[in-house]
Amino acid sequence: MRRNSLLVIILGMIQFNALAGNFTLESPSFQSNSMIPAQFTCAGTNVSPPLNWQGVPPNTKSLALVVNDPDAPNGLWTHWILFNIPPSVNKLEEGTAIPQGAATALNSWNNAIYQGPCPNLGAHRYVFTLYALDTVLDQQNGTATNDVLDAITGHVIENAVLVGLYQK
Repeated sequence: MRRNSLLVIILGMIQFNALAGNFTLESPSFQSNSMIPAQFTCAGTNVSPPLNWQGVPPNTKSLALVVNDPDAPNGLWTHWILFNIPPSVNKLEEGTAIPQGAATALNSWNNAIYQGPCPNLGAHRYVFTLYALDTVLDQQNGTATNDVLDAITGHVIENAVLVGLYQK
């Protein structure tokens, strides 16, 4: 299943680069491919950064946000997964509560919360991928990461990517 999870992430990045359409994800706190402010990391208050998006495809039934560190020494490390975000939602405030109707999957620490960047050595990339899905996932709060990523597979209409960098 870990292989499927990595495949979803890679396909998402490829699809984003190929489409580069109107579906965009950004943060007012950092630009793509720039440093994530410390307050959103383990060195700060470790709260989720504010995010906003636009151009959600018209047939979207739900959104899923996946935050991964592809540079972790033991392979892909998941920091946060929010899923079943209603398509009418277009932003998450800093340190936000889960939107009504949405749920959180377990991250790589086995917690159903946001846990920010905290690399041991060197700069790491943190890939925020927002998926527009053609379905509402039949998963519950606290579901395993791979179960949610497997459920996403085959249901992605489009995605948007924001990459942040961080090092201690």
